[in-house]
Amino acid sequence: MSSALGIAGVTAVLESLLHNIFANANLGPVTASALAPDIVQASLGTGTSAQLQVNLFLHQVTMNSAWRNVGLPSLADDGAARLANPPLALDLHYLLTAYASEDYEAEALLGYGVQFIHENPILPRSQIRTTLAALPAVNPLSALLTASGIADQIEMIKLAPASLNREELAWLWTALKADYRPTFPFQVSTVLIQPQAPLLSTLPVLQRQISAVASMAPPLPTLTAVDPPGGQPAACLGDMVTVQGANLGAATGVVLSNARLGITQTLAPLTNAQASSFQFTVPNPSLPSPQTNPTDLPAGVYLLVAQVPQGTDIVVSNGLPLAIAPKIGAAWAPGMLASGAAVSVTIPCAPYLRVGQQASLLIGGQEAPANSFTAATNSPSFTFASLQPTGRPVPVRLRVDGIDSPIIDMATTPPAFTGPSVQVT
Repeated sequence: MSSALGIAGVTAVLESLLHNIFANANLGPVTASALAPDIVQASLGTGTSAQLQVNLFLHQVTMNSAWRNVGLPSLADDGAARLANPPLALDLHYLLTAYASEDYEAEALLGYGVQFIHENPILPRSQIRTTLAALPAVNPLSALLTASGIADQIEMIKLAPASLNREELAWLWTALKADYRPTFPFQVSTVLIQPQAPLLSTLPVLQRQISAVASMAPPLPTLTAVDPPGGQPAACLGDMVTVQGANLGAATGVVLSNARLGITQTLAPLTNAQASSFQFTVPNPSLPSPQTNPTDLPAGVYLLVAQVPQGTDIVVSNGLPLAIAPKIGAAWAPGMLASGAAVSVTIPCAPYLRVGQQASLLIGGQEAPANSFTAATNSPSFTFASLQPTGRPVPVRLRVDGIDSPIIDMATTPPAFTGPSVQVT
């Protein structure tokens, strides 16, 4: 496949081949260039002193529709692991323009150029290599273009006439801010630009074991529900989580992963493991402040899968989401806060907030984002632009990456607010 220099390589090859064509055309000195038409026009002489020149101008680059749908997805479901490097397939649209000052000269130049395109619908790979290797050294890109890869890509470089009507040509030359000259539009296809980024590839399967089970129940470990304690929608550090499903009696651990934060952690052993359920405890390490690299699980949404040994292999179940909620430290109990402008509030919390996480503090219905922090912190501060009186104590919530700290006791009937509360006076 070609590199990012593939487009420049095609232009350089065409320019060099045109130069060779006119060197043997007995028309006198002819310059072959690949510049914008306004630059060519500004550099040409006037009257009979104008030199003969043929110019290539790349006026448009489009996606090749046939190759666009060939590649497989390039990233895994985590959005980070690269599985493939699909090629960027491009068609190049050129204008071949002839410049001259005497009768018939422009037409003669254009005739040789059009004949070259007609007689070379495909550029041989050997010709491309030879042409790139012979590029003049005065251009600083010449040495780099030999490694552009256009001679080695799967698709060969093909030339074909293009069709532009009078309105399109008029619009194009008006946009170029140059006087119209005899022009032949043509298309080059296809340049396949493909990066060589490192890929993640799975190992081949050594052995396939297929068996029939006379049962409607799924034979593999299957998760159906993940239940934080107390009917809460999210678990906190130190909580015991119940996982329900089928064929879970031999489960030995769970894996929690958060692709956005780049965290994957295996938790073992499990407790109360049965065929239909098991339990595990969300780790709650004692981490004195400050911690530059805290080991607690940050708040957020994780994908939970169970690990079940089968012979010498480890089989993983399907995945279900588990939200881990932040929690405001019990030591924070201000009772009352004064209303006003630019009110700053600092709270203790667990787990540690990581750089890049979005956090906000909600006092009743009033919300303030966390002040900027450049290192993991368990004492974030928040500034309310205008904190209004509440008239009574209201619940306080810490929201991290969309997950709120628990403020409702779901075990009572009816449920009631619990947790920290303050009154803004």
